[in-house]
Amino acid sequence: MVFSSIPFLFYFLPVTLILYFIAPRKLKNAVLLTVSIVFYSWGEPVYIVLMVISILINYLFGLKINKRLQNNISAKFPLVLGIAVNLFLLGFFKYADFLIDNLNGFLSLGIGRLNLPLPLGISFYTFQAMSYIIDLYRGDVKVQKNIVNFGTYVALFPQLIAGPIVKMKTIASELDNRKESFDDFASGAKRFVTGLGKKVLLANNIGLVWTQIHSMNISELPVLTAWIGILAFTFQIYFDFSGYSDMAIGLGRIFGFHFLENFDYPYISRDITEFWRRWHISLSTWFKEYLYIPLGGNRFGLLKQIRNIIIVWLLTGFWHGAAWNFVIWGVYFGIILIFEKVFLLKVLKKIPGVLRHIYTMLLVVISWVFFSADNIHQALCYIKTMFGGYGNNFYDSKALYILSNILILLILLAVGCTPLVSKFVKKIVDVGTKTSAFFETFVMVGIFILVTAYLVSSSYNPFLYFRF
Repeated sequence: MVFSSIPFLFYFLPVTLILYFIAPRKLKNAVLLTVSIVFYSWGEPVYIVLMVISILINYLFGLKINKRLQNNISAKFPLVLGIAVNLFLLGFFKYADFLIDNLNGFLSLGIGRLNLPLPLGISFYTFQAMSYIIDLYRGDVKVQKNIVNFGTYVALFPQLIAGPIVKMKTIASELDNRKESFDDFASGAKRFVTGLGKKVLLANNIGLVWTQIHSMNISELPVLTAWIGILAFTFQIYFDFSGYSDMAIGLGRIFGFHFLENFDYPYISRDITEFWRRWHISLSTWFKEYLYIPLGGNRFGLLKQIRNIIIVWLLTGFWHGAAWNFVIWGVYFGIILIFEKVFLLKVLKKIPGVLRHIYTMLLVVISWVFFSADNIHQALCYIKTMFGGYGNNFYDSKALYILSNILILLILLAVGCTPLVSKFVKKIVDVGTKTSAFFETFVMVGIFILVTAYLVSSSYNPFLYFRF
């Protein structure tokens, strides 16, 4: 799958904006649905049928659930069947080869792999569609009888590929009746450009460092080089994913939608519990609302609460990818969260904030080793290298050369992970003078020009979360 952001930026988006804003009010959702399908076809032409099937299936299940509820008949069967169909489609296209490989490995069955390419964004739009039928069953949303509106909700291109996961109850009123405004357009455009800058100027550049170090022989890496590499990935995944979320939220605002935030400066957290309140908020909220609480949450004693946490984080890891290292990544966080829930948070509250932050970031950085690795063995070898397990030197001339070349970038990234930049900009803009408005516009235009120059002169680097 090749998805190029250059045509998207310079051809697709301007045409979409023109078509959308000249369209009559009644046809705006039809325009969005059409361009969303074209957008998806551009990136993943083979699986456009799968996405359309997902839209139709969940639309029909929604009608069936609503009909039963109106007639005071239990709607549990169509709900369970709808969830099962969604999970089957997700499981078949994302996890079939993983299951086959493990069956062959454990039972020596010799089943041939299907080698199906992963449908773009299937984890996101499947969870989004499931949240609709579940909320409909619960009475949290009204049935969507207009299939164009429902299709727009599922396929809306700004957040189709990598989230945030948008629930119907968040934008139901805006699907049926929304008003675009100049203020929303301006703030949305600024948010979009900010996200684009985070991705292209920050994530891509630090990602080159990770790519270089990741390709080296792990067991021969100096300790410092290993830490530089995983710190580079730590910054890359944050600015890459939060950058995409900013772009999606910004584009949504341009079209009159107000998506919820997906990141809240997670790297300033002082414990893992807080980290997961700030990182990928839409996913953690989804699992909390549709799995953790239905399982009983923390209502039935500590043992069941621990069970529920393990189940949620096992599946959270598995959601991210069909590989055991993702499962380990999820269980890793689940175990830490259990320790924090049982006793560790009480201990951490007595520790100075700086030490709590070091504790948190150390655990987060180690977690990204499992997340970025190709397999568990590679992850364990990398962690062993990070802590000098192979007896390698702490540093060498190449490590110092890499560090000296990216030191300024690392400082910029570290500051960018905090609210300091936004507070500084807000302080300037809040002055409300023509000078502050000019400054903000100048910065946004400057970022866009830099991004354009960078994209034209470099090869395309896809968003990390495209593979989920």
